[in-house]
Amino acid sequence: MKTVGLYLVELLAAYGVDTVFGIPGVHTVEMYRGLPRSGIRHFTPRHEQGAGFMADGYARATGKPGVCFIISGPGLTNIATAMAQAYGDSVPMLVITSVNPPGRMGSGEGHLHELPDQRQLGRQFTAFSHTILRADELAQVVARAFAVFASARPRPVHIELPVDLLTADASALPPARKRPVPSRPAAEPQAVAAAAALCTAALRPIILAGGGAADAAVPMRRLAEALDAPVIMTVNGRGVLPAGHPLGVPCSPAMEATRALIETADLVIAAGTEFGPTDYDFYETGGARIGGKLIRIDIDAEQAMRGRPADQALISDAALALEALAAAVSPRPPGDGAARAKLARSGVRKALNPILRAGAHLMEVVRDTLPGVVIVGDSAQPVYAGCIDYAATRPRSWFCSATGYGTLGYALPAATGALIGTRRPTVCLIGDGGIQFTLPELGSAREAELPLIVLLWNNNGYGEIKSYMETRGIEPIGVDIFTPDFLTISRGFGCEAHRMKDHRELPALLEAALLRRCPTVIEIVEADYIAAINGQEEPALPAVAE
Repeated sequence: MKTVGLYLVELLAAYGVDTVFGIPGVHTVEMYRGLPRSGIRHFTPRHEQGAGFMADGYARATGKPGVCFIISGPGLTNIATAMAQAYGDSVPMLVITSVNPPGRMGSGEGHLHELPDQRQLGRQFTAFSHTILRADELAQVVARAFAVFASARPRPVHIELPVDLLTADASALPPARKRPVPSRPAAEPQAVAAAAALCTAALRPIILAGGGAADAAVPMRRLAEALDAPVIMTVNGRGVLPAGHPLGVPCSPAMEATRALIETADLVIAAGTEFGPTDYDFYETGGARIGGKLIRIDIDAEQAMRGRPADQALISDAALALEALAAAVSPRPPGDGAARAKLARSGVRKALNPILRAGAHLMEVVRDTLPGVVIVGDSAQPVYAGCIDYAATRPRSWFCSATGYGTLGYALPAATGALIGTRRPTVCLIGDGGIQFTLPELGSAREAELPLIVLLWNNNGYGEIKSYMETRGIEPIGVDIFTPDFLTISRGFGCEAHRMKDHRELPALLEAALLRRCPTVIEIVEADYIAAINGQEEPALPAVAE
């Protein structure tokens, strides 16, 4: 007999799923029955939140949805934070959970894992949450999920199956197959023509590239060069123009120099960006004022109506809209675009305080030592530096949890997922406070024999929050936490571990780590690294909330 659990795995394989993250439980084992012969790999985290972060990192690095098998009740509540982070950053994630059978589902009788309404919980951080009540609706609901991932604003989807349905007979169902997904939306020709007219009339255009443009690097570059337009990239848009491109501004649009670039432009083209405050108003000073015309390119019509009102909206996949615009405008000779971009870049770099300058230096050493590296950040000082000023070599190679939902503990499992998905050199950049949220996931990476590199930025506590409390006149409390011996713990997990004594050791440590079949933890003492990189103190920027 083919069970519904077996049929589910066949459906996932038909849609090209090659990896599943999950912790088997009594309520999900029927999902696992078909995995060994499916060609789908399974990775076991040490906590359901870790599974969600791994799926998130896998999805961001590969562009494919991350898939999780999760038990009912505490499984869903544990993964909820990871799903919310993915929801905030528009990351495709498919979370499949079990749920109590009808009659026990939400009965209030106290059955194991019972919640009043598990599906309604899932609705808070998903594109949709659906309870499968009949075996013959499973294929349709899975098709809906992959339609969201392929053709709409990608966000998590939650599908739950009652435990008794997982063992039901699915032999009579049609063979599992991938249904054709809808095409990505393209902008209407008249809207493209109107936007092209605005482009032609502009003398000082710029482009804002968000995460929605991550797969639009080729048309983005073509349009930017045709218009001689600097391109400011949000964190999730970094690498759309590669490091070193004269029109690239791989810097936070919240900085004074990038705000000036935006405010002096007579045309702003915003592609795949929601104008979120964590990107555009990091220091809560009001953000840049757009005085010129604004073209918004967004796959989500509702999102295009939020925030900054557009003079022309293109409801479209970013790549399709940029291709259409690039084809509709005549290339102009180079003007002052490169000079404007350079002025913004240098202005941002000059504004960095010593700790942020050290963080930017650290990220650039990693990038230049490990070609093709994926850097995954948590919420820590060097990560903030990367959010402000870091030039990625290509899209999907730098992301973090410091924007959007803003959770801690993200980077270690997310970097694990990114490495599983890409097999490219992968670095986790995390603080000593954040890593204690998900430290057991070192065991997951060791079990998978992954050459993951963990750069552990240690300031012995929640240093940024302590500084912020002091600037607000609040006596620090709860921030001077006990800091364990991370090197001993790492070795206990079977990992290599080193405390960096000299910043010049870093390239050799990074290169050696790639040759191992286990994670390498490199502890960096914050004060030592800052002292080594900075020659003199400079005025500090306002504190960034951790």
